[in-house]
Amino acid sequence: MGKIKLYPKVKLITSIFTNNLNLLDEAINCLRDRFGEIDSETDLLPFEFTKYYSKEFGTNLKRKIISFKELISADDLVSIKLYTNNLEEILSEAEQGKRKINLDPGYICTDKLILATTKDRSHRIYLGQGIFGEVTLKYTNGHFEPWKWTYKSYQSEDHLDFFLQVRKIYMKQLKEMDVAEKV
Repeated sequence: MGKIKLYPKVKLITSIFTNNLNLLDEAINCLRDRFGEIDSETDLLPFEFTKYYSKEFGTNLKRKIISFKELISADDLVSIKLYTNNLEEILSEAEQGKRKINLDPGYICTDKLILATTKDRSHRIYLGQGIFGEVTLKYTNGHFEPWKWTYKSYQSEDHLDFFLQVRKIYMKQLKEMDVAEKV
């Protein structure tokens, strides 16, 4: 029998896309209020990898991905996804059942990027309360690599470079925590 060990803290990220930049700013402010300081973010990126969302959201979608300074427990991903789903509803209230913004939280750890979702698929694991986890990218040989199910946008060079940058910040934080715990 293996010994149970606590899983190290992880780096919270959130992908946000919408065609309403004021709504994007409002969502970022809400997320910052809830999860603290943002330590890294992408430029505003075009979201053109799929037309799946165009009926609900319209066209000219833009995406921003942010990461938060404070590390979280991986166990918190379910409650974070429930919060972001609720925030989507609040920010879209006037739109008669149509979302105007999409918020996808996840985390980066030493060897992967995990996303939370409400959609079950064969490669996703049920985490609880209607939320599933997906290993979206794996970290190997100094870079992130996609799986066959990884969303096309998460395979783009802009995204992979950003996640690598966030992982470097995360690894530095882990090292600093390890030193702090030994003092």
